[in-house]
Amino acid sequence: MLTKKYLVKEKDYVNAGKVSSLIKKELKTIGVDESVIRKIAIASYEAEINMIIHANGGEIIFSIDDEGVITLVFADTGPGIPNIELAMTPGWSTASDDARQMGFGAGMGLVNIKRYSDTFDLKTSQEGTTITLGFKVI
Repeated sequence: MLTKKYLVKEKDYVNAGKVSSLIKKELKTIGVDESVIRKIAIASYEAEINMIIHANGGEIIFSIDDEGVITLVFADTGPGIPNIELAMTPGWSTASDDARQMGFGAGMGLVNIKRYSDTFDLKTSQEGTTITLGFKVI
């Protein structure tokens, strides 16, 4: 089993997507199929960006089990998602003006994360949000 942990800082737009790029590189190195890498890259980028824009930072845990199932856990520290149903609506966003001016906050993050993941679990409270994604290696 392979497990790696990465930290993400709040409002760190300069490094936005860096962890997702490292994960993509790792997957290429171990020979994961390009179609699976593409799905993981999209979902992980969107989740990483959400942590930067909406939370106080957090951590990303990337693992591959002995059967080849890839799991990504995105655990942030608040403020939580007040209305999950609304947050899952394409185009709906609570991104700040600063984030929007940098090209983020289109309201497709959670939609794309769920769309490109084989399994999707979201837990949220005022203390933070944890999104767990699973991907089957083809």
